Amino acid sequence: MMRISNKKGHGGVVAAVGQALAVLLVGLMLMVSGAQAGNEPSADGNGYQGADYWRDVTQGVSGYSTVKDLEAGVLINRSGEGWRQVRNDKVKPSGAWALSLTLLVLASAFLLLGRSRLREPRTGRTLERWKRLDRWLHWSVAGMFIVLAVTGLSILYGRHFLPDVMGETVFATWMQGGKLVHNYLGPLFLVCLLLMVLKWALRNRFTLVDLKWLVSGGGLFTREHPKAGYSNGGEKLWFWFLALGGLAVSASGLALDFPAYLGLREDLQLANLVHAIGSLALICGAFGHAYMGTVAVEGALEGMVTGQVDESWAKQHHELWYEEVKAKQAGQK
Repeated sequence: MMRISNKKGHGGVVAAVGQALAVLLVGLMLMVSGAQAGNEPSADGNGYQGADYWRDVTQGVSGYSTVKDLEAGVLINRSGEGWRQVRNDKVKPSGAWALSLTLLVLASAFLLLGRSRLREPRTGRTLERWKRLDRWLHWSVAGMFIVLAVTGLSILYGRHFLPDVMGETVFATWMQGGKLVHNYLGPLFLVCLLLMVLKWALRNRFTLVDLKWLVSGGGLFTREHPKAGYSNGGEKLWFWFLALGGLAVSASGLALDFPAYLGLREDLQLANLVHAIGSLALICGAFGHAYMGTVAVEGALEGMVTGQVDESWAKQHHELWYEEVKAKQAGQK
């Protein structure tokens, strides 16, 4: 009797285990079938078939997401490829051509026209043209502009040729440091630029005299030098180009420094293009400004270095301003 009882006991355990396994298997099958049913298109059309779903994903169609972000519903943002093509296939090559042609034109102008010399000998008497604060603002903006231009051009074009010149390790260090300098120096450049614009805006208002100066080309191709006030038409054009272009480049640069405040990727892509195009245009203009202020016009650099210009230079290049200063000096005697 004892043996029969043991056999029945074992049989009951086996049966119980078998029943438990059957219940578990049925439960798993129900869970799987329920999950598959949840993935099928719903009756109201909110679901997707596989091909349709991925077609919409690759086309950038926005869906629903519980993530609280402006672009969380878009799995693949197609605007990035469009931005990359515009930047790499249009902006970069066009900018390289613009920079090269600007340097070529300036070199040709110097070879064909030479340097604008003083028609009369220096008198030894000087007039104050730039005060200390003016010169500080000019050289601060100019110095930071040069650093930003060098680092910015390295970021835009450097990978195409600098690794061969510097070596991969030095190039990586250069780019890492250059990017940091570029990002931190940009806001300081904006501050100095705003101070310069506020201080010089009134003296750079356009007049009829400036229009005549521009029409005559500043006397570049004629022997007669057109009259000009404190600033001539060309200097005023460069001032406003730098002011407006510099503000646009600085604003877009700040947007790239602090991307969280824009939110949308398309806005950052637009800011990047504005920053690149504006910077390249300003660099081309800066080449011309530097050329005119150094090698092209005799005595021009002296004024911004010492603050003083010879009376012969003032009379030749800024005759109306020269007459105004001399009349004021005569009235003080």
